Amino acid sequence: MKRFSNRTEAGRLLAAKLTDYANCPDVLVLGLPRGGVPVAFEVAKALNAPLDICLVRKLGVPGHEELAMGAIATGGARAINENVVHVLGISEEIIDKVIAIEMRELERRNNRYRGKRAPPKIKDRTVILIDDGIATGATIRAAIATLKQQQPQELVVAVPVASTSTYAQLQAEVDKVVCVMMPEALYAIGIWYEDFSQTTDEEVCELLAQQLEKADF
Repeated sequence: MKRFSNRTEAGRLLAAKLTDYANCPDVLVLGLPRGGVPVAFEVAKALNAPLDICLVRKLGVPGHEELAMGAIATGGARAINENVVHVLGISEEIIDKVIAIEMRELERRNNRYRGKRAPPKIKDRTVILIDDGIATGATIRAAIATLKQQQPQELVVAVPVASTSTYAQLQAEVDKVVCVMMPEALYAIGIWYEDFSQTTDEEVCELLAQQLEKADF
């Protein structure tokens, strides 16, 4: 499988698989900051749809932060990886401490990215939820949980790359899953991109600002 050059190319290739949603007035594209936003920007532009964000934070295992034991989203939704918690013997107290830290980061990002702008209306809309890839699925599941609470008409998860197993699992949780590449062994999302440099807060704000005039919430 050929790697994506960067998130911009990945977004354009993903948009090509979502053309059925082009120019539909009820469609809303949501990117997961930070890396999902450049991908979502290309999709929103191609579909002529408004772009916003769905804020989610991974809950890293203390001392091994790259390992996710779950994720949280704005609105209080949380997805805990019970297998990781059980195998490592992580207590509820530790989970609560990590959640408190990540909730503060969620609030910081919300203030930075959205400012005083109200969150988008989700109810009865077709929502396309986008990230730059899905590994364990903990982050995207927290986003799915918080969006389902707001009763969208249709919830679509769209990503450039995901493992075949996660793809299959998510099909049972949302209305549709769209993916460009599904390698049997994913290993890490970054290896499927030639350029996987970290997206900055400034880039997120700039991309949101460029699409803001389309937003009719």
